[in-house]
Amino acid sequence: MHFIFRLALVLSLILILSPARAASPEDRYIATRDAAIAKFAKLSNDNKINEAVDKAEAAARDELKGQLAAVLSQPARPGFAPAQLNLDTLYKGDMGFGMLDGLRFDADTGRDGGKIGEKRADGSFVEPKAHIIVTSEALFTHWLHEHKAWWDKGSKNVPQQIEPALKFEGLYTQAISTDAAVINFNELPVAKPASATLTYGFLAGRTQDSFPKAADEVFVAALANGKFYIAYGEIAPTVQVPACTAIRTDYNKKADAAAEKLERKQITRAAYDKLGDLRQQGEDAFRRCFVQHAPEQQAFAAATKQAQALLETAIGK
Repeated sequence: MHFIFRLALVLSLILILSPARAASPEDRYIATRDAAIAKFAKLSNDNKINEAVDKAEAAARDELKGQLAAVLSQPARPGFAPAQLNLDTLYKGDMGFGMLDGLRFDADTGRDGGKIGEKRADGSFVEPKAHIIVTSEALFTHWLHEHKAWWDKGSKNVPQQIEPALKFEGLYTQAISTDAAVINFNELPVAKPASATLTYGFLAGRTQDSFPKAADEVFVAALANGKFYIAYGEIAPTVQVPACTAIRTDYNKKADAAAEKLERKQITRAAYDKLGDLRQQGEDAFRRCFVQHAPEQQAFAAATKQAQALLETAIGK
C-alpha cells in the first residue's frame, strides 16, 4: 500500500512539474485564424464592416499566409505564380468561407497560353489553367474535423478518415474556391509517385444544377511526406461519350412528354407520379454509362496523362 501511495505521489509530481506541450506551428496558425474569424464575425454582427475593416481582414490573411509559408516551406513550381493563401475570406457569411487551409499556386497561363489577367477579344479574362494547393497532414486532418457537419442536416459530409475523404467529391467543392459543385465523373488510373502514401485522381466537371455533359477538368489528391496536396486543372480535349449523352437526352424527352400529357390531362397524376423522376433517372443512367465507356475514349488517356503530370508537378516524382 505504501509503495502504491509513493508511486502515485511521484507520478503526480511528474505531471505537475512537466511543462505543457508546446504549441506546434499548426496550432499557432489555427489560433491566429480562429481569433481573426471571431473578430470579423463580431464586427459583421455589429454592422461595422467598412473599407478599413476589409483592409484589416486582408492583412490578417497576409499574416496567415506568412505563417503557412514558414510551416510548409514550399519551393516555387515552374509555370506557376508565387503561392497565395487558399482562404478567400475570413468573413463567415461570405461565399468560399471555410476553404482548405493551405497555400495555393496558380498557373501563370491559361489553357490557351494567354497570360493570366489578360483581356480576350470577347471581353473575358484569362484564368489560370491549373492550381496546386498544399497543406500539412495535421492541418488537413484538423480541417476534416471542422467539416464533419459542415453542410446542413440530411446532406452527406466529408468522411473523417483521409483515404475515404479523397474519394468524396464534396471535399473538393468545399476545399477550393467555386460557386458550383465539383462532380466526379470517373476515377483516373494515376500512378502513385514513390514519395506518396495515398493518391486519388478523377475526371471532373462542375455544376449548379444538372449533371454536366462532359468532363473538362481533372483533380488529383495525394498524401506525401507529411503534406497533403490537391491539384486540379482544365483539360483539352474534354472527355465526352455521345452515346451516354443520347441516353440522358431520351429520358429528358420522356420527362417533357409526360409533363405535357399531365398538363393536358391526358394522364392522371397517379400515372405521372408512377413514372418517377425521369430526369434524375436519365442522369443516373448517364453516369453509369459514362463510367463504363469513358475509358474507351482517346480523350480519357489524354486526361490521365494530364492528371499525372499535374500530380508530379505538385509533389515531384
